[in-house]
Amino acid sequence: MNSKQQTVRLSDGHFIPILGFGTYAPQEVPKRKATEATKIAIEAGFRHIDSAAIYQNEEEVGLAIRSKIADGTVKREDIFYTTKLWVTFHRPELVQVCLEQSLKKLQLEYVDLYLIHFPTSLMAMEKCKDAGLTKSIGVSNFNRRQLEKILNKPGLKYKPVCNQVECHPYLNQGKLLDFCKSKDIVLVAYSALGSHREKKWVDQTSPILLNDPVLGSMAKKYKRTPALIALRYQLQRGVVVLAKSFTEQRIKENMQVFEFQLTPEDMNVLDGLNKNIRYIAASDVKGHPDFPFGDEY
Repeated sequence: MNSKQQTVRLSDGHFIPILGFGTYAPQEVPKRKATEATKIAIEAGFRHIDSAAIYQNEEEVGLAIRSKIADGTVKREDIFYTTKLWVTFHRPELVQVCLEQSLKKLQLEYVDLYLIHFPTSLMAMEKCKDAGLTKSIGVSNFNRRQLEKILNKPGLKYKPVCNQVECHPYLNQGKLLDFCKSKDIVLVAYSALGSHREKKWVDQTSPILLNDPVLGSMAKKYKRTPALIALRYQLQRGVVVLAKSFTEQRIKENMQVFEFQLTPEDMNVLDGLNKNIRYIAASDVKGHPDFPFGDEY
């Protein structure tokens, strides 16, 4: 298996590529950029594409995937595609409808992974898997208590194969990662390079991760970029990581993550950067009973 195809086995037997391409962009970015960037990503070697109905770009991302299938770059089974159920569609009768809408926009027959954005019912997700509309189901932004609640649910048919959460050197999610590993749940990192572009969600006073002097000095040592150091850190911890960029040079550069290895000493130094800084605080839903970020992890 070549380096561009390194995968992690999910608990249901499917495999997820450890480096994913994130397609979210702020509203002001033209939607067609998603098509261009996704094509570049697939050409560069990305096989894991992460999107969601709420990103409002699934038609554009689907177009890119289908064009790369049509020109022979990839087959459908080479691509691992993730979409997500937004919070306004959590009523059980809407769960499959939402997925069917995504598939229609994508013009694909199935997705590889269907996630719940925030803690809620998994039962209707199981039906989507049974119907063959998704190969795997998982969750996003769940804390330990919420994961345990699902895992202990009587009659659980399919446990979530992954938990997609914000994770980077300033919020390394060490305890949650250990818990997920103990339950054979893969941790998937979003905002892996920090996040400042989306003013609506992100506290603009938080420090810029990629300006961190430790990442900077390591980048010099390994002759890489600070972004590559941050991505490599996750891979060596067994975390599946989403790299998001719409810039051709950076998209291609991010594939270099497989070309070097951090020493155990440097991994320890990076562990020491943890400050529990959360860029995506979702403070507008803080009062909700299922708000996931109140617990320690």
